[in-house]
Amino acid sequence: MKSLHIRNLDDEVLSGLKRRASRHRRSLQKEIEVLLKDAARMSPPEEDPAEIAELKLNTVADGRADITWNRDMIYGDDGR
Repeated sequence: MKSLHIRNLDDEVLSGLKRRASRHRRSLQKEIEVLLKDAARMSPPEEDPAEIAELKLNTVADGRADITWNRDMIYGDDGR
C-alpha cells in the first residue's frame, strides 16, 4: 500500500480533522483515509473517447408520416 505525506497543513485544518476523527471514533490516520476514499469514489473514471457510447434515441411512430415537428410545436410559445 502506498503512503502519502502532507506538508504545510494549516493548524486549523489539522484541528478540524482531529475533531472529525474523534466524532467518528477513528484515528486521524483512518479518518483521512476514509475522506480520501470517498473523494476518489466520487471522481468519475477517465474514459477513452473511443469507448464512449453514442447517444441512442428511441422514437415512436404515431402513424402520421406527413407531419414535421418544429420547436414551436413541441415547446409552445414559452420557448422552454
